[in-house]
Amino acid sequence: MRRYHAAVWDEPVIMEMGSKGRRGLVFREAEKKVADAVGPAELLIPQGMQREDPPNLPELSEQEVQRHYLHLSQETLGMMGISLFGTCTMKYNPRINEIIAARPEIAETHPLQDVQTLQGTLELIHNFDLILRELSGMDNFVFQAGGGAHAAYTHCCVTRAYHAERGELAQRNEIITSIQAHPCNPATAAAAGFDVITLPLEENGYPSTDALREAVSSRTAALLINNPDDMGIYNPEITDWVDIVHDAGGLCFYDHANFNGVMGKIRARELGFDACMYMLHKTFGAPKGGGGPAVGAYGCSKDLAPFLPCPVVINTDGVYELDYHRPKSIGRIREFWGNVPQVIKSYSWARAMGSAGIEEAAEISVLSNNYMESRLLKIPGITKSHPTIGGPRMEMTRYSIEKITEDTGITIEDFSNRMVDFGIDAPWLAHHPWLVPEPFTPEAGEMYSKEDLDYWIDVVAEVAREAYEDPEIIKNAPHRQAISQINDNSLNDPKRWAMTWRAYCRKHVS
Repeated sequence: MRRYHAAVWDEPVIMEMGSKGRRGLVFREAEKKVADAVGPAELLIPQGMQREDPPNLPELSEQEVQRHYLHLSQETLGMMGISLFGTCTMKYNPRINEIIAARPEIAETHPLQDVQTLQGTLELIHNFDLILRELSGMDNFVFQAGGGAHAAYTHCCVTRAYHAERGELAQRNEIITSIQAHPCNPATAAAAGFDVITLPLEENGYPSTDALREAVSSRTAALLINNPDDMGIYNPEITDWVDIVHDAGGLCFYDHANFNGVMGKIRARELGFDACMYMLHKTFGAPKGGGGPAVGAYGCSKDLAPFLPCPVVINTDGVYELDYHRPKSIGRIREFWGNVPQVIKSYSWARAMGSAGIEEAAEISVLSNNYMESRLLKIPGITKSHPTIGGPRMEMTRYSIEKITEDTGITIEDFSNRMVDFGIDAPWLAHHPWLVPEPFTPEAGEMYSKEDLDYWIDVVAEVAREAYEDPEIIKNAPHRQAISQINDNSLNDPKRWAMTWRAYCRKHVS
């Protein structure tokens, strides 16, 4: 194991730092000519909007601010560690994409500008739409959705509009999904007013086609499903599923959160799906931090395109326009056209990879996952879901330390806390409900080297050894991180919750 210790600065929040009167920049008095022309500053602000007291802001020198954020960056390296964050395809975010999105042509524009001044931005959005059409076989993509769950909700709204136009909405009030689908699928279906039918997994790792037939009826509005699932299992009967739902008059939505292992290999439309979504902040190399910024790219067939949220970017004889005149549209689901910088970063990633690179990335992702599986299953106490299913998994496999927990009392949360002591990011466990006890779900993706994967596996082996030989060191971990194990009792105490500095002062400062 490497000799590792995270930076520990015991850094306060910036609101607790500084001293009255400190400045990073001191402005000169305005020249008399300017002051006379503009007038007093207080007259530029309506009386009702003027503060009675100065804002409660920290006052620091430039050096103090720079040092503070440097310390925070050293304590939180994020994806600069080895982060095999499964079920979500977290990957490295190329710096060149950040530079492109920070250019003034993007960063200093506004969506309410005249469309003629936004031709370059609209061209990039439209071109990325075309790339996703090629990858999926769909006929149109929009980028308003603020993430994967929001894209699933978009489809539920489109489903409502589609059936309403056909006079069948009152009848078609059920959406079918599976217990292993991402929780956003049943949640967004319920939020859109549908009843949810959840199919359980069977011996082959996915619900049976017979179970689907029993669930489908004249009340079926849509099927929402991801494939492969988070256990790395691909349902080979998926085209039969689509046919069954279509024969009953329902729609089929492909949750492509796990697209990484099948990029360039399958196209959702060719499998019969009516719509699909991609998470740009995962699969397409755009950053995902703190739950956002995010984009759920939603694409659909020409039959559903009239219902897309507007505006839709269109190309008319080389001129890019925003099409608001869509009488069947479900309207906006979010402001403007979505998170445009993320779209542009994803477009840059896709262009840099090219079709051959995207396909190769999928192959590396599957190869790396199965290499990891071959080593992880040799570690005593580590098992995988559905162990009797032969053949390779896709881009991830779900593992369990249930045997270690039974033998030592070490839970997967304890295990995860100890892993970060070796300089890697804590592993993702699993979406709830936990179908596999004490789970963890690593996903190598295409960007980690064999050396990185070997070190990650070595850490799992070391912590498994410690669980049997010195469990207390795990129960009290982490020991070499920026902070030690936290007391989480306050997380369930509303008297201590504070989402803003003002709320914190109101609850904690006398």
